[in-house]
Amino acid sequence: MFHQFEEIAIPTILKYNGRLLLRVRPSENAFIEYHIDRPYEIHLVEFETEQDFDNFKQDKERQKFLHLKDQSIKSVLLIKGTQL
Repeated sequence: MFHQFEEIAIPTILKYNGRLLLRVRPSENAFIEYHIDRPYEIHLVEFETEQDFDNFKQDKERQKFLHLKDQSIKSVLLIKGTQL
């Protein structure tokens, strides 16, 4: 289910001036220290504007498949950053 959702969500990023900068599946030995559940996968994504990100989240086609995300992802940690 997770991979089905990604097949929809990842291409949708491009529709809204976004870029998938990094997609990593870290192995167990990649973690030196952690105080949260080890993630299966990490995505680093950027959007040109906050409005682009909001538009991505509201995409009607993506929303049709959110049930796949909800059923396959335990939690999401979203970190909003600013490029320095």
